[in-house]
Amino acid sequence: MEQKITELTGKDFDSVISGADLKKIYAGRRERLVQIMREKNIGAVVFEDSEDKRDCAIRYLTGHPSDAALIITLDGFSTLVPWDENLAAIKAHADKVIPSTKFDRDNIRAASEVLKNFSCENPTVAIPPETTFIRHQKFVDALKGWTVECKEDSIHTAAKNMRARKDEYEIACTRKACSITSGMTDEIIRMLSDGKIHTEIDVALFAERRLRELGCERTSFDTLAAGPERSFAIHAFPGYTNGSWGQSGISLLDYGVCFEGYASDCTITVARGKLSAEQTEILDLVQKAADECLKLYKPGKPIRDAVKAADDIFAEKGKSMPHGLGHGTGLEIHENPFVSTRSPETKLFESGNIVTLEPGLYDPKLGGCRLENDVLITDDGNCVLTNSRIFRM
Repeated sequence: MEQKITELTGKDFDSVISGADLKKIYAGRRERLVQIMREKNIGAVVFEDSEDKRDCAIRYLTGHPSDAALIITLDGFSTLVPWDENLAAIKAHADKVIPSTKFDRDNIRAASEVLKNFSCENPTVAIPPETTFIRHQKFVDALKGWTVECKEDSIHTAAKNMRARKDEYEIACTRKACSITSGMTDEIIRMLSDGKIHTEIDVALFAERRLRELGCERTSFDTLAAGPERSFAIHAFPGYTNGSWGQSGISLLDYGVCFEGYASDCTITVARGKLSAEQTEILDLVQKAADECLKLYKPGKPIRDAVKAADDIFAEKGKSMPHGLGHGTGLEIHENPFVSTRSPETKLFESGNIVTLEPGLYDPKLGGCRLENDVLITDDGNCVLTNSRIFRM
């Protein structure tokens, strides 16, 4: 699979997306999950996505985008219980779809009804580890004859871990999102050069409109546009204002798009006009960290090696980076693996990971610089999916 992924460039990712057999893709993911259920001796699993707690595992396993319960049994049978049955008719791929109205919009009742006629040697059902104690007790009361398991190292954790290594369809969707983002970045710089962008609002609202014109669902997170007066913040608050952007000094734009659920995440820095020696040093150090750390984004390399390389580059000049070096992206903007000291010492980059590389430095007086690109880890190295850079104007 990885070799084909390495070659996925240009129009190839469009052909992968248009030719995808989604029913087969989602069934294959569920079968891999069922294999883990067998290993853990779990008879059934319940996933829930709602306004109370979002879980994109349901989208990952069925294609249904939100607000549903999903029950998968050890025999591999999947039952989706969506809040919006019309949307499910278009988007969902499951063995059976039963509208939640059939269960009075009660996911616990739905699980009880679905599982009452299913038997296995070890009737243990895994429910989301975030489930409250009171709700756990309601599951226990409703699922007579079943042992209700609610713990951290669960099937739900396994589903998250599966998503760390993308399959060909996921990579194609992410590459599409990144391609759209890169094109928008080029447009933004052209508009800035032509005097069509002056404020944080200008650039943020351009992105909001343009991504939808290009077929994306939404921004992958709230856009952060910080002009020279606010670029010192890691994540500007509020996300954007009517303040100047891209004018004299250092400005940041941290944004991304969602295509078929899959996120891009990039940050560009615009340095305009005459800068001080200290500001130039910040830009140069961030660029150096990005260049050197990219060499370590390779399969089999310890994740912490890249983190240490960035820290060492900054420490040599008496500076430190106040955030991680990167994170996985996918159906969530932050997902495994995390490229930071949070990562276990033994954790390695793997082919199929899509991770950000985002060194940054920030100073209340000088402003801040961050350079963030999305990087696909391939069989024999990496492929940078976005075209973010430090624009010196």
